[in-house]
Amino acid sequence: MTGVKVLLMMGCPEVPIQTSIALYLSHKLANSGFDVTVAGTGAATKLLRVSDSDSYYVKKLVNLDKTLEDVIEKRADFDICFAFMHNDAGMTYAATMSALSEAKLYSIVFGRNAEALAETIEFDCDQIIEKAAHNPVQLKKKLDKVLEEISK
Repeated sequence: MTGVKVLLMMGCPEVPIQTSIALYLSHKLANSGFDVTVAGTGAATKLLRVSDSDSYYVKKLVNLDKTLEDVIEKRADFDICFAFMHNDAGMTYAATMSALSEAKLYSIVFGRNAEALAETIEFDCDQIIEKAAHNPVQLKKKLDKVLEEISK
C-alpha cells in the first residue's frame, strides 16, 4: 500500500488500551507499506514517546490540533483515518475529520460506554466498537479484520 497515507487520531489517553492499540495499529500498517502518521493530544503523544522511545512502532508522531489545522488549511490530507473515541472529545475530533477530509474514516469506539457513545455518531464512518478499557485483545481482533480488508 505504498503511498497510502493513514492518520491515527488519539485523544485523551485516559483509557489504557488506547496507547497499546495505537502502537500496534501503527506498526501493522507501516509493515504493510502504509505511510502512517499518529496525531495525539499532548498527554497521548507523551505516553507514546515514553512507550516507544526509539520510534520503533511509531515513525511520525505529531500534535493532533496542528494536524487538524493543516487539514483545514489544505496543507495535509489522508486517505484513511482511524479515530480513537472513548468520550465526546474523541467524537468531536472524528466528526471534524469527517467534515474536512475525503479520508475513509474508521471510528474506534472503546471503553466502558462504547456502545452508548457509538449510538450518538452522526457522521459517515465505519465503526469498530469494543466495550473494553484494559484488555485490548478483542479490539485487536476486530482491527486485524479491518487491516486484512484494507491491505488487499
